[in-house]
Amino acid sequence: MSLGSSAPSVLPSGVPCWVELASVDEAASHRFYEGLFGWTFLLSRDPATRTGRYLIGTLDGVPVGGLYQAAPDQASAWMINISVQNAHAASNWVQRLGGVVTLEPTVLPRRGCILHGIEPSGAPFVLWQPPADWAFAAGFPNTFSGADLNTRDGEAADGFFTRLFSYTSLQVGDNRGIDYVEWRLEHQPVLYRYVMGPEYPPQAPPHWMVYFGVDPARGTDATAGHALMLGGTVLVEPYDTPWGRIAILADPAGAVFSIIDHSRTSEGWGRAEVDDPYDD
Repeated sequence: MSLGSSAPSVLPSGVPCWVELASVDEAASHRFYEGLFGWTFLLSRDPATRTGRYLIGTLDGVPVGGLYQAAPDQASAWMINISVQNAHAASNWVQRLGGVVTLEPTVLPRRGCILHGIEPSGAPFVLWQPPADWAFAAGFPNTFSGADLNTRDGEAADGFFTRLFSYTSLQVGDNRGIDYVEWRLEHQPVLYRYVMGPEYPPQAPPHWMVYFGVDPARGTDATAGHALMLGGTVLVEPYDTPWGRIAILADPAGAVFSIIDHSRTSEGWGRAEVDDPYDD
């Protein structure tokens, strides 16, 4: 669930290169993440959003994530962007591998080229051909730390992404019914895939779970408490895993995400029932 920082360079295909939030309440989300993670938001223009607005969150002057107003029929959700060398070629491969392209490659001013799709197990995804000078801070406290693809069909998801990006996969579940796979590039973990178990309600659709790191001096428990004070919700109380101490939260607009303290690792799994964020 950890990822190093990304500096201006040509990224290999298959690496998370951005994270963004579509929010039903842009202003509420702005205040929440500003208070929780100390982000500063800068306004930019984006013709691909409904309002033409796109806020870029920064930490110490380096971009850490995006925020924009969701469409009327869209729920609040975090989404990662995965890097590609050529968005048009990637679009062709997505379709050859059984995926569906929902937004053809689209050029964004000063931000490269993106495409949206749905992979065979049903989860949406975004592929991005970023500009050469793009910087994205990750792997530090209060920044993106990794992501899981939560799905019902692990075999379909593995087949699609391992062929699209030449990932190798490693089963890292606990051998007690937890199907949790690590996707790797050059022996380094880049993403994870989890088959949703009974802790998820049957109606939960395939989705990405985005993780943000917390400062070990503050810890997961205190950060979760701060989120409550800021109007967020704790969906799953802090629990221990081999990767760190995790809590699952929702912001005031309903977007679900996780926080993790990588310094608090455990040999066991302590995952609890997940409140259903999709239940209206």
